[in-house]
Amino acid sequence: QVHLMESGGGLVQPGESLRLSCTASGRTVTVNDMAWYRQTPGKQRELVAEQTYYNIVTYGDSVKDRVTISRVFSNNTVFLQMNNLKPEDTGVYYCFIRTGNGYMWWGQGTQVTVLS
Repeated sequence: QVHLMESGGGLVQPGESLRLSCTASGRTVTVNDMAWYRQTPGKQRELVAEQTYYNIVTYGDSVKDRVTISRVFSNNTVFLQMNNLKPEDTGVYYCFIRTGNGYMWWGQGTQVTVLS
């Protein structure tokens, strides 16, 4: 069993920043890829950012100039620094991991609200 602990969401004004974090834990978990997705009102869940085991980073088109993903490989933690937040960034942000044996896990999500 893998547990994902997310934190860092909140309510902010436009132009402000937030830093999300997610730590994966489990008895024998080996994490390959870590990512953040989001579900915004009226839209499908979309990729925000991903950082693979081989340090390949991918950003979603809607946020790529405003977010930075980073990882601490030693303790299976991933961060998402989000700057210049906009009201359209409001939504639930989910941590996602893919383990070494190919299993995928989602966090419960953390709410980000940017006032309009």
